Order: sequence, then structure tokens, then C-alpha cells
Amino acid sequence: MQGTAVVGSQWGDEGKGKVVDVFSSKADFVVRYQGGANAGHTLVVDGKKTVLHLIPSGILHPQATCIIAAGVVLDAEIVANEIRALKQNGLIERDGQLLISDHATLILPYHRAIDAAREAALKHEKIGTTGKGIGPAYEDRASRRAILLRDLFEPDTLKAKLEKTLQEKNFLLEGYYKTNTYSVDELYSQMMTFAEELKPYRSKDTSKIVWDALQANKKVLFEGAQGTLLDLLHGTYPYVTSSSTLSGSACIGSGVGPGQIGKVVGITKAYCTRVGSGPFPTELNDEMGETLQKKGGEFGATTGRVRRCGWLDLVALKYAVRINGITNIALMKLDVLSGVDEIKFATHYEIAGKKVEDFPFSIEGLEGATPIYDSLPGWKEDISGCKTLEELPKNAIQYVQHIEKLAGCPIDVVSVGPGRDETIWVNSLFE
Repeated sequence: MQGTAVVGSQWGDEGKGKVVDVFSSKADFVVRYQGGANAGHTLVVDGKKTVLHLIPSGILHPQATCIIAAGVVLDAEIVANEIRALKQNGLIERDGQLLISDHATLILPYHRAIDAAREAALKHEKIGTTGKGIGPAYEDRASRRAILLRDLFEPDTLKAKLEKTLQEKNFLLEGYYKTNTYSVDELYSQMMTFAEELKPYRSKDTSKIVWDALQANKKVLFEGAQGTLLDLLHGTYPYVTSSSTLSGSACIGSGVGPGQIGKVVGITKAYCTRVGSGPFPTELNDEMGETLQKKGGEFGATTGRVRRCGWLDLVALKYAVRINGITNIALMKLDVLSGVDEIKFATHYEIAGKKVEDFPFSIEGLEGATPIYDSLPGWKEDISGCKTLEELPKNAIQYVQHIEKLAGCPIDVVSVGPGRDETIWVNSLFE
């Protein structure tokens, strides 16, 4: 049995949470493999909204075992709060429903402080970080000085690591950024509190658990955070996140081989959004952009920041299909376009007077790109009640089929509203 990876094909916020939630109803395991609490999934079930930042969306389905893998940077306070909220709502029903890798990197308060101080120092050249400490935590992992989840359960090791790392962190915070420092005793006491809460969920080898599940023909869903264009290596650098958001990261972060991924589902919004700084060729700084923002409820689940909105960018989408090996597309928020008279979409860019069809690898090229648009007539009808593709208005069907053709990838899921039941399954993806 091969697993299914779900990736965002744009700048994040495409609606991965809803797709993973729906897929999870049929999954045996759901694995979060990278990123941290800088991502948020907003789920609407029976009219009730649940926002998750670290725990996989599959936690809403009691039959699914949810795993936070080694590739994730874990904020102990946030995950502890999420566990409390889920338990209060009766959404963690059994032992073993949630497992957290002992090898996951911990985010500590000094990571958040450094993150925020760096962003503030950039002034007018801000990256748009959420200030959650993601980048500094991954830096510690790369420099081999990270504190791991397993260290919470070895008090002497934890204290020794805190004493060593705070020498550097406090020097940086006080001497360079002129901000508050931290004491070993303060952080040690705080971490010990979270150790007690997280102890029932720790797992020494989640990689082996995922491997065994795949070998037993279990249905395994790999869930990432953010989107393709925020990838550390292949995104719009430096306006990117601090980890790899591509489908290949599902293997690295979870600890399984690439042959274990059979399908890659690219979650794609029917228009585009972006939070924070960075180039955005199809951005609409006009009334249409405001309309998409208001109708789509485009506010970040983590920060509450207004998302920048624009037309669908097929140059970027084709790039995402290529570098992720996307096999199927889930088209989200099609309902937001209801009532738009003319729907535009970028098919090419003009850069330095030349028409190009490939996504430019350099940030300079993208900043200088002018989108070349094609368009299709819109539709007026409310489509939220449609259950099949055939029930959609003719112009909506035409738009879906046009995206499918230009992206070179089948669209097998169409979302027509935020609820679980407001989903059209063109083809079954997860049987």
C-alpha cells in the first residue's frame, strides 16, 4: 500500500485542513511531517469551528491515529493547549489516538523572542514571519544544538542543554537585540510542566509505526503545512518558510522512503492568496481583491492577518505540479467566485519584454513579472448545494475543466463551501 501526500500548491492557506479532514474519515493514520505552529487549519464540522496548528486535522476522526513526526518543530505550550481543548470537546477518545515523535525539535520561548526581534530589526524589509520561532528552531536543529521532545523526559539532559544554549541565546538577545533574556530555572520549570502533559503522547519511533502501517496495507495520509511557493529551497526565497513544503518532505520528515508515496494531492484555491511579504504577480489591489477577501474570509488562521488576494496563477500552479509530482488536484473555494462576471487567470508572464510560460526561479524575475491573463465568463448561481460536477452551472464546469487542461493534472475534488458535506468528489481519491 502506498501513502497519499497532501500539499499546498500555492502560498499556503489553500484549504488543506478541510481536504485532510475529509480524507481522514477513511484513513487509518494521518502524519504531520514538517513545519510548526506557524500554520493553521480551520475546520468546520456541524457548524462548529476547530482551529489546529500542530495536531493533524485527522484528530476529528477517532479511528485515525494521528502522528506528529520528527520533521515538525514542536511548541510544547501550543500542542498542550490543543490537546486540552480537544479533550474538553471529546475529540481525543482513546489511548494512542495521538503520537508525537521523540525526535521532534522543541520550540522554546527564546526562539520566539529571536524570531520577533529579527523581524522588527528588518523594518521596511520584513519577511512576514509569524514570530512563532520556527526558523530559529530549525537553525538549532541544523547546528546540532536543538532540544528534542525526548529531552523533556530526561531532566538532567534538559537542564544541561538549557545551560549551554542560553549562554549564546541570552548574549544575542541582550547584546545585539537589546531585549529580555531567560533563566535556566524559569525555562526548566516551564518545560517540566509540559513534560507531564505530553508524556502520554510521546513515541520513541514514529517512523517504524508508519512503516509498519504501510506494510500492513493501512491507509496513511501525509499532511504538510504552508504551500509550495513558500518552500525553503524552491519557493520565492527569501520570502519563504523555514522548511521544505514539497511532497518529498513527507518522506524525509516522516522517515519513510519515496516509494511509499503513491498519490500527491495538490490543494489549489480557485483564486490565489498570500499572507505576508513577497512577490505576488496576480495580486489585485482593487475592489475585486477586496471582494475575494471578504467573500472568502481571507484572514490567517494563525495570525489573523488579512490575506492578499488575486486571480489564479496557472504559471505557478504548473510549477507546483512539476516539482511536487502532483497526481491529482483538489480545487477549493470555487463558491467564492459565484457572482463574479468575468473570471481571469494568468497563463503566462511578461518579463523584460518577453512572454514566458515557466515560473522564474529568481526573486528578481518574479518581482518583474507582469501576468498575461485569459478569462472566462462567470456565474451567478449559489453552488454550495451542488453534489456532483454536473450540477454546477455551465460556466463553473468550464472553469474547472479549463484549469484541469492548462495545469495538465486531473481535478478530482471540488470544494463548494467550508463544510465537510460541501464537497464534490469527481473521482474517489482515497479508497
